Amino acid sequence: MNILYSDKDFIICIKPVGLDSEKQVPEKLKQVLSGDFFPVHRLDLNVSGVMVFARNKSSAAELSKAIQENKMIKEYVAMVHGVPEESGDWEDFLYKDSRKNKVFVVKRMRNGVKKARLEYRRLSEGDTSIVHIRLHTGRSHQIRVQFSSRGHPLVGDHKYGSRSVQRHPMLYSCRISFPFKGKQFCFESFPEWMLHLNNPA
Repeated sequence: MNILYSDKDFIICIKPVGLDSEKQVPEKLKQVLSGDFFPVHRLDLNVSGVMVFARNKSSAAELSKAIQENKMIKEYVAMVHGVPEESGDWEDFLYKDSRKNKVFVVKRMRNGVKKARLEYRRLSEGDTSIVHIRLHTGRSHQIRVQFSSRGHPLVGDHKYGSRSVQRHPMLYSCRISFPFKGKQFCFESFPEWMLHLNNPA
């Protein structure tokens, strides 16, 4: 487990692809460090990147409050098919079909539908493009669905339209920023597939 930072209140680590962020990652952390680890946000099973875990209940409450007040900023990088516009600010209505574990863009608000918003800017272009994304809402599969619905599914995201041989979505949680006990914290990491860029994000 790659740990970027640790103190008595929280830990910042890189979640690997294939581990459940709410159960398996805390178990892995316990193999390295003693104590408890409380998840306050999540990443999809097949997505990797920077995550924060609280190390006690009071820290979990403070971090959860930062999320509820939209003070925790989550940023991602993704590789998508095609060339999206240079930048965008997208708002959609998303509906999750729990039986299929799949999310759909719908036209209007109704029971089970949630608003979703993200901003992005394109960092590179070609047959595939790399984009930097800031999430304003944390909906299930949000980034994957919003890009797929506009004809730019994430490379490797077979659930939402990719035909790439890549086995999992090219999506990575690259930066997380939040206030804690009167201080502002920011942690970042970038995947190997985009380190060739001069200015990653």
